[in-house]
Amino acid sequence: MTLLTRTRTRTRTRWDVARYVGGFAVVPLTLILMPALAAAASLEDTLGRNETRVLSAPVPVPAGCTVEQLALDERLEATGYRRVHQRPTSPGEYFHGREVYWLYRRACRASGHDHDAELIGLALDRGRIVGLRREGRSPQPIRKEDEVWLEPQLLSESLAGDRAERVRLDLSALPERVWRPVLAAEDARFFEHGGVDARATARAVVRNLLAFRVVEGGSTITQQLVKNRDLSPRKTLGRKASEAVRAVELEKEHSKEEILEAYLNTVYLGHVGGVAVHGLGTAARVYFSRAAADLTLAEAAALAAMIQGPNRLSPLEDADALRGRRDWVLERMEELGWAPAEEVARAKASPLRARPAAPGRRAPVHLLSWVREEVEREEGGRSEKGRGFLVETTVDPLLQAVAQRATEEHLEALRRRHRRLRDSSLAAAVVLLDARTGAVLAAVGGPADDPPGAFDRVRSARRQPGSVVKPFVVLEAMDECGRRDPLTPSSRIADEPLSIPAAGGAWEPRNFDGRFLGPVLLREALAESRNVPAVRIARWCGFDATAARFRRAGLDLPATPPPSFVLGAVEETPLAVARAFTVFATPGRVLEPHPVARASAPDGRPLERWRPSSKRVADPAAAYIVRDLLRTAVEEGTAAAGSIAGVEVAAKTGSSSDLRDAWFAGHAGSVVAVVW
Repeated sequence: MTLLTRTRTRTRTRWDVARYVGGFAVVPLTLILMPALAAAASLEDTLGRNETRVLSAPVPVPAGCTVEQLALDERLEATGYRRVHQRPTSPGEYFHGREVYWLYRRACRASGHDHDAELIGLALDRGRIVGLRREGRSPQPIRKEDEVWLEPQLLSESLAGDRAERVRLDLSALPERVWRPVLAAEDARFFEHGGVDARATARAVVRNLLAFRVVEGGSTITQQLVKNRDLSPRKTLGRKASEAVRAVELEKEHSKEEILEAYLNTVYLGHVGGVAVHGLGTAARVYFSRAAADLTLAEAAALAAMIQGPNRLSPLEDADALRGRRDWVLERMEELGWAPAEEVARAKASPLRARPAAPGRRAPVHLLSWVREEVEREEGGRSEKGRGFLVETTVDPLLQAVAQRATEEHLEALRRRHRRLRDSSLAAAVVLLDARTGAVLAAVGGPADDPPGAFDRVRSARRQPGSVVKPFVVLEAMDECGRRDPLTPSSRIADEPLSIPAAGGAWEPRNFDGRFLGPVLLREALAESRNVPAVRIARWCGFDATAARFRRAGLDLPATPPPSFVLGAVEETPLAVARAFTVFATPGRVLEPHPVARASAPDGRPLERWRPSSKRVADPAAAYIVRDLLRTAVEEGTAAAGSIAGVEVAAKTGSSSDLRDAWFAGHAGSVVAVVW
């Protein structure tokens, strides 16, 4: 019998104190008759009223794709699934066989609904998903109602991006020397009381009255958990009464082990580098660079000591103050009989030396800032009151990770290859949209280690897009052409010297290579990104009509743009360019990008839902023809580097006149992508 099991068998102390004295709640018996909390559920799976979780989108698993194409193993392992060597028997396991792929999906919330755990079998044919597999039956086609998807991944526990990625602990796998100091410091009678410790409360009241101020708290670990998860920080009679009642109810619904595990996983342990550290597992990594299970007694006692004042008693800020509190915790361990005297003496003699590690963050701060703005725009009042959210985003976590990694690796490669770039402020941005809905699949607005509130290059970096905008010149020519007869891909355009009157003198556009080729097909002119033909097309259709087309697509132009706007001599953000390029994927409609699918209260009550929004800005046939021309640019022209075997890619490259900016914009399959 384990110590945890033994201590649970002790008689729990019931309480019936009838008044509120010295700043501590004493609850009338009538409050015990208040409605109980919701039906019991795992504390790790439920959210308190003050807690927030930001989730990725559920990832569909369609028939016809291969396991490798969908990166199923990688996706599941990133979500904490464990590979087994036979059909899974527990949620969170998967089996990758030759003819079947078993996935035991965990209970989760997705697409606005709570889903029970479910065992799913995918029939495979040489690695390709061909249907559903059920025990004792031949493979069945995947019908719409049988749609298979992977559970959402936790991106963040804060809308502000200021909370370290939590390292969750399993209490049963944690040595007693790690969790016992927490009880010694905060609630020695945890396994004896029923949620409220009348003895500790009375003792605290007496000491506070004698000191004429609050010098000791009487809250149990259960009360602290309730306060942090569900209640406001205000010290009022009502709040303390509610805290006590909820603590009693929580103890009725959950075991002591569950409550202690939840507390250890959520307790606040200071800020490091502007990021909040919650949970003993996270603190062990951040302050001592080790797993919680590997902490020494002295280190565990130091973390337990920090709970009283996490930022004041920090090994990074005031090790001397923390040492005093740590030694008290160790002495308390000996007093309670939880550690032998010689072990306590060795722990007290050990130096308090922090080995800090940077707090990890799962969600990129730039994308999270976007999500936060979307949610607070609709639910600002709730946010101001400090209430939590369950936010379901549209983000594909694997695409986000791949885009972030590829961006940073490419920038580093450029610095290595080009000496003049090594000390420059080289930067990049990437945004990927679902070409069917405008949902944001991934967005890289800067380095992954940027602090919260950092400049987001996806939405805010206004740079010259160069030739990336030429498809919109051609779109106007194919659609309305300023009320002239529309052009066609085989229309011949003069690639010859051109002079256009302008306010500062005649403007004479030049091609990138400095040559003129004479008459060229419109298809060739766009594929090879010839500047002079693009200007001639815009002049033929009318600069005003072409500017109006740009604006309808969502590109920002000054009231009276110079003629050079048709060559990208204007400033646009990567997001604006991505939004505009959805017109070729739809075709004919511009989709409004959105990173959030829905927001709910922590109890699952729906708050807001974001629906796809679009508007018609071009004739579908004209937009489709331009998309076909952009395929030529990938197959034969300047965007050839963007080709992907087996995938239809239609794209355009561009650069600013001084070559400081390089762009790629287009779509591959159902994804619209822009790279700056």
